[in-house]
Amino acid sequence: MISAVEKQIVSLLQDGDKKAINLLYQNYADSLYGVIQKVIKDDDTAQDVLQETFVKIWRYSKKYDSSKAKLFTWLYRIAYNTAIDKVRSQKNKSGNEVQIETSAVYKITSNELNQDVLDIKKHLNSIEEKYQIVIKALFFEGMTQQEASDELEIPLGTIKSRLKIGLRELKKIYNP
Repeated sequence: MISAVEKQIVSLLQDGDKKAINLLYQNYADSLYGVIQKVIKDDDTAQDVLQETFVKIWRYSKKYDSSKAKLFTWLYRIAYNTAIDKVRSQKNKSGNEVQIETSAVYKITSNELNQDVLDIKKHLNSIEEKYQIVIKALFFEGMTQQEASDELEIPLGTIKSRLKIGLRELKKIYNP
């Protein structure tokens, strides 16, 4: 059940009204900060990520679709992904550069690549939609199984079953 405050926030977001940010901050900042702190332990960095999260929320506010996800789920994903992005960018800045001379990535010949697998998105369309949705969420949108369960409003066990069956169906295509 959607609360009156949540309905008001969604309406303001859809209208591009800046009052939505104040209401979002009052109602969700502490929870989102908690989400961010699970990923980032440094308080100053976590505060910066919270700020970035609210900027992204505002930037993408017109894209929010209440039929696809609850407001908090949408906010949670933005906060979590922003925190993960921050961790990745800090790791990249800390000198973890790829050593091209020792990397085999640029030495792969086209004969070594399985050409059949490169068209997985095309083959994905040949399996039932309920399996497609789960595989796309997990592999192409980078969701965890729990996130896919929450986002798609499908029980976690069903997500796991559909993943297993969907992968088995794809295997039949690639290994007839």
